[in-house]
Amino acid sequence: MTPSPESNVAIVLTTLGGDADAAALARTLVDERLAACVNVLPPMSSTYRWKGQVEVEREQQLVMKTRLDRVPALQARLRTLHPYELPEFIVLTGTASEDYATWLRLSCTADTR
Repeated sequence: MTPSPESNVAIVLTTLGGDADAAALARTLVDERLAACVNVLPPMSSTYRWKGQVEVEREQQLVMKTRLDRVPALQARLRTLHPYELPEFIVLTGTASEDYATWLRLSCTADTR
């Protein structure tokens, strides 16, 4: 069985500081229909190079599920809301089950009520 183009979805990853209000950011992105679902993972330790120094910080991973065509709008909105100078924005594409993809598509479509 070949998946339909409508079953293609995007998973977008970003991180926030361990003390940031990730739940509020997640709620905003879902309320604005930029993401169908945002998972906020527990704080973790991140080691990275920034401006020539190795840094170690507590961060939270956010996993955002959205339609492929919503990725540019999600990225633009995240830029305005994100506290980091250079927020992580990694897009992974995949194929979802038809039922899940339908739910995701409808969840990221402007409310026509």
